[in-house]
Amino acid sequence: MAKIEQQEPTPVFQRIKDYLLTEIQSGTWKEGDAIPSEQVLAKEFGVSRMTVNRAVRELTSEQILTRIQGSGTYVAQHKYQATLVEIRSIADEVRARGHEHRSELHQLLEIKASELLMRQFRLKQERKLFHSIIVHFENDLPIQVEDRWVNPEVAPDYMSQDFARITPNEYLMVAAPLQGVQYSIEAVNPPKQIADMLHIQTKEPCLVLHRQTLSRGKIASVVTMWHPGNRYQFAGNF
Repeated sequence: MAKIEQQEPTPVFQRIKDYLLTEIQSGTWKEGDAIPSEQVLAKEFGVSRMTVNRAVRELTSEQILTRIQGSGTYVAQHKYQATLVEIRSIADEVRARGHEHRSELHQLLEIKASELLMRQFRLKQERKLFHSIIVHFENDLPIQVEDRWVNPEVAPDYMSQDFARITPNEYLMVAAPLQGVQYSIEAVNPPKQIADMLHIQTKEPCLVLHRQTLSRGKIASVVTMWHPGNRYQFAGNF
């Protein structure tokens, strides 16, 4: 008679891990969503928190989940490899076209986060953020207004940078290595302040890129970049 091999039962931590993966892959939990706490999962599966912790720890090391101290565990953003909008310094883009780049710093302040910014940065208590507004020029023609908020925990030296010499992107790519990114693009008529900085009329539409970056398990920056629609286009490829 052929010997029937009995399969070993699946370890409990692996069942928990498989459950979490299934919920993420099915779309029940999307990027940035918080998953149930270890205490809740332990109660649901009738196991110790140590068992749940192993499942969560392995998924975190695989960059499926992201832990934020004092906040919780979240579905990680996809690892950045290549997107339709490359994370690249605008100074490099301009120089690659053989043109001259320069920038004007309009604001560099430390400001208490609004309720909206607290949600965007996943902050549980009031905290100050760094805020910069910079206009980037290509051959003396303004092509971008960069309105950026930065998490001091991730980039503590942001306020001391010389942004006439280095762009925020160039600094952050070193100080806060990119772990994930989310972005959206829309066409919007600019408010007067933005229109004036871009030397356009408020009725002229802009291409607006909203981008949120993740580094070391924290939201590193939230930036809105305004581009005059008649001077700028986004391009890329898979």
